[in-house]
Amino acid sequence: MLTVDFSRFPLAPGDRVLDLGCGAGRHAFECYRRGAQVVALDQNSDEIREVAKWFAAMEEAGEAPAGASATAMEGDALNLPFPDDSFDVVIISEVMEHIPDDKGVLAEMVRVLRPGGRIAVTVPRYGPEKVCWALSDAYHEVEGGHIRIYRGDELLGKMREAGLEPYGTHHAHGLHSPYWWLKCAFGVDNDKALPVQAYHKLLVWDIMKKPLATRLAERALNPVIGKSFVVYATKPHLPEADAAEPAATAESEPAEAAAPAPARKAARSTTSGAKAGAKSGAKKTAGATTAAKSAAKNSAGAAK
Repeated sequence: MLTVDFSRFPLAPGDRVLDLGCGAGRHAFECYRRGAQVVALDQNSDEIREVAKWFAAMEEAGEAPAGASATAMEGDALNLPFPDDSFDVVIISEVMEHIPDDKGVLAEMVRVLRPGGRIAVTVPRYGPEKVCWALSDAYHEVEGGHIRIYRGDELLGKMREAGLEPYGTHHAHGLHSPYWWLKCAFGVDNDKALPVQAYHKLLVWDIMKKPLATRLAERALNPVIGKSFVVYATKPHLPEADAAEPAATAESEPAEAAAPAPARKAARSTTSGAKAGAKSGAKKTAGATTAAKSAAKNSAGAAK
């Protein structure tokens, strides 16, 4: 069950995709099926091993087209082990609400995303999340739990500050908010409560059967109580004047040398990004998230 809507965030075969904080791998698997070259990264080694097993099973079953590739690896979202401009697409789903330095994560994602590339960010929506926090301290006061609730304009502002240009938003999983309200009301670890069990069966049935009635119901509920807020954005291309490599003259070299160290580093990063963006931009013009820690979330697809 996906949070990113790939009809609004299309992928092209061969796109280099980073699923940052991949969790159980739901978005990484979908990108692999669509022919992308996928890297699924998470700090949880157990989940990474499971994702790697599923990648292997998908390859053996022929679920991915020729040219697609998939790698699962353990890593730190604040120190990504990739060069600048490495990916055409970055997805980070239900992760940023867990990380104290969310601006640092955004900066790393922008660094590894090529100019012209696209990014999808999903977080728990403010209203439904506030209800969960009000109903249960255990929902968020746990190790690795949610440490903030984003307002939509706050997230958009942080993305713009990081250098991204948002181009679309929507809400998802309107059917899932009531499930999590029930979980918080009866106890987040209490899966035996009858209302929780009954609603969970409904969600599993919906995911497996995809009946028209629940599809229409969720479409109507998403703008009102959708559990997740989704933002799509691009990393803009550098202006041509800035992208042009400066001539190595006797006058320009002392000017760079005289600049402070951070300025020299930024200048080199800008030039490097422009070169990589120009090479990859000629080949692709369109680039097209962490998943649940519990069986209920994996089957129900709700936010962490």
